[in-house]
Amino acid sequence: MVKFFGGPLTGAALGLNFWQTFGLTVGGMMTSVTLFSIIGTAVSKYYARERIRKKKPIFNKKSRRIVKVWQKFGMGGIAFLTPVLLSPIIGTIIATVLGAKRGQILLHMLWSAVLWGTVFTFALLHLRHMDLPFIGK
Repeated sequence: MVKFFGGPLTGAALGLNFWQTFGLTVGGMMTSVTLFSIIGTAVSKYYARERIRKKKPIFNKKSRRIVKVWQKFGMGGIAFLTPVLLSPIIGTIIATVLGAKRGQILLHMLWSAVLWGTVFTFALLHLRHMDLPFIGK
């Protein structure tokens, strides 16, 4: 649920078929997205207070890059990058902080979960024949 790539890896290690692995992977991401789209505002306010308390700068190199992605590609860009570079929790909180509506977050994160879930699940299930220790047969 937290790290998107863990779903397909676990499914492959347990010997689940494509649809089982894919369904659990997408379901796990969407569970995180749903929960954190509901509590995302409270979490972002907490981090803002902590940042002020610790006297950390509001913007750093990473946050500037995220804002550039948001300005150039919107919610679709954040959703596309969430499973690969961020995590469902972080991507959802970023989208919430940047002002995306819950319905928009859920829709974009769903297509992203389906896209990346298909790619990762297909790739890992087809790597089983390589006899890697972390992937079941």
